[in-house]
Amino acid sequence: MALTPPQQQPPISVGEILVKARVLSPDQLNQALAHSAQDRVRIEEAVIDLGLLTEAILLKVLSAHFQTQFVSSDKLAKAAVDKPTLGMIPRQAAEALGVFPVMFDPKTSTLMLVTANPGDAESLRNAQGVSQARQIKAYVARPRAVRSAIARAYGGDLSAFAWLELESQGALYGYDPIARGQRFTDVRKTTSEGSGARPQPTEATFSGRVSQVGAAPVDSEAVRQHAQPAPAIVAVAAPPVSVQGRARTDPGVSFAFDEVLEMMNVFVSLIENERPDLRGHSAQVARLTRRVGEKMSIPNKVITSHVAAAYAHDLGKAGQYHLTALNVSEYDGHKVAAQGLVRTPTRLLEAIKLSAETAESIVHMYERFDGRGFPDGLVGKQIPLGARVLAATDTYADLAQNPRNPFRKPLPPNEAFEVLNKFKGLIFDPDVVDVFQSIVLGEDLKARLMADRYVALLIDPDSAETSVLELRMIDQGFEVKIARTADQARMLLTDTKIDLVVSEIDLPGQDGLSLLADARQESWGKDLAWVMHTKRQGRAEAQKAFEHGVIDFVSKPTAVDVLVAKLKARLDRSRAKEGQKGLSGSLAELALPDLVTALSNGRKTGALRITSKTVTGEVQFLEGAIVNASTARKRGSGAFYELLTLTEGQFVVDPTFKPQERLITESTEALLLEGMRRLDEGV
Repeated sequence: MALTPPQQQPPISVGEILVKARVLSPDQLNQALAHSAQDRVRIEEAVIDLGLLTEAILLKVLSAHFQTQFVSSDKLAKAAVDKPTLGMIPRQAAEALGVFPVMFDPKTSTLMLVTANPGDAESLRNAQGVSQARQIKAYVARPRAVRSAIARAYGGDLSAFAWLELESQGALYGYDPIARGQRFTDVRKTTSEGSGARPQPTEATFSGRVSQVGAAPVDSEAVRQHAQPAPAIVAVAAPPVSVQGRARTDPGVSFAFDEVLEMMNVFVSLIENERPDLRGHSAQVARLTRRVGEKMSIPNKVITSHVAAAYAHDLGKAGQYHLTALNVSEYDGHKVAAQGLVRTPTRLLEAIKLSAETAESIVHMYERFDGRGFPDGLVGKQIPLGARVLAATDTYADLAQNPRNPFRKPLPPNEAFEVLNKFKGLIFDPDVVDVFQSIVLGEDLKARLMADRYVALLIDPDSAETSVLELRMIDQGFEVKIARTADQARMLLTDTKIDLVVSEIDLPGQDGLSLLADARQESWGKDLAWVMHTKRQGRAEAQKAFEHGVIDFVSKPTAVDVLVAKLKARLDRSRAKEGQKGLSGSLAELALPDLVTALSNGRKTGALRITSKTVTGEVQFLEGAIVNASTARKRGSGAFYELLTLTEGQFVVDPTFKPQERLITESTEALLLEGMRRLDEGV
């Protein structure tokens, strides 16, 4: 296995690299370091925030030093990465290692990824171990861009790259873009005056072509010596990953309007910060609106218009009432307020020329399905579809999140839908409510399926010590949290349900043994499973740890795989003694492929039993792998494909079942892909 590039080089800080390349003076470096410490940002971000360098020059110098290529924030924001490639490095591992996978070449088993730390060989080795790729090829990018790419691709965060547009306009940190450009021009004069044209480092591209960055030459020995052409990155044949479910390459939606949506998200969120009860409300309504549109197979262009309406629907309505379709129908004060403000959002946004679908969705969101709403008294399907969807999603978000809703408390999903169902055919479109309910309750079921994952807290000031352990625990289905000090650990322990603590003894502020002793005095820590994983090897420390009830005392270094296996087995035995409750639900709420994927991703062991009018059967899991399936007529993979045809029926998950034989050897992904192929071809 190999890592390419970067080549191994002596450790050197980014600041030293920039000074050595003569694009930053020592005084400017000190200025950037002060800004970095004050704003808690990395030095790369500090030099850009202060206008000392542009991103292009920064990345050129770093790519030359590390003998690799760079990816600009703009290119990373527009990158379409297929889901199999993203799946090679789980989100938690990507965040922990600071890497973002962009492409996988199956011929050479090479994973190409973007990182702000291309010289960190240890992180790249860990990424290689997690991904199982034969080679890792690392490109350099800004830290902020890498974090944003992870948030967008894995979490569907539509606003992840909104800072990029703000920064380009000088609005992110209050700098005048013209002044920033002038300062940068001055730097160029001092560093490249009198120099001729020189070969430049190249930028990696995600469109199968090489692109040069149009910036002035950098008078750097590293840049002069590094002029390798950038190889084209050819996309693997797979659909591009979507942002909130919609592919960014859809010809029906322009990038310009996509960026408008991101800006709307940012600015509406800033406005809602003044109303704590509604903070994040419009973004949540937009997310739900998109999900409903996708479930109903509405064209992407129309979905985007509906999402824009969701972001904008509360603009100018910052009164004492939150005006939802339910509230204005049930309360006279809300109704009077809404009648005066119904067209306010569209008037405020008149200059940006909202689409007809967006404007109609906002203006008619207070119509009632029975025709008793306003402003036009439309009935049933006469009401624009976007308005019918917005009425339901806005009301649900208010019921589920706003403590000042009509029930004076946030309602759980099932209770919120009881309210919406009560007003089906009166206020809300019954079809929209049914589709919406299947989406949300399906998500709730998946969350409940994943809720029994073990949550582990690693307490260790040494990131190198925790990185491999963290990745191995994630691989075994743990959710992992990290604390570097005893104070950080105490905050997590009091605010989060933790199943297992793995702690070093030597910690800043308070040693791990004292932290353990304090935890045993608290209700949350009295019976908490605790392991000491420490450099200490003294008998006195071990004896004291066992007196406080640790389940193990492990001296470093240790075989991490063995340690994780022991810990998981110990927790499994404890959970089995306590007994587990199964989960049941409807295939209408959670489709069988989604259900199988959730059980597989959660590394579950047990039996999934399915009952319908036509077929009854079960799928058996062992640590997330499907090992057997059966129906009245078939066993093995054939039975699984038969069950996969079901769209209606009930299911029960039995977590106490232990499979006795293995008839299926294919991976879950392979089974699902083959099953989908059979369905498509009518086999």
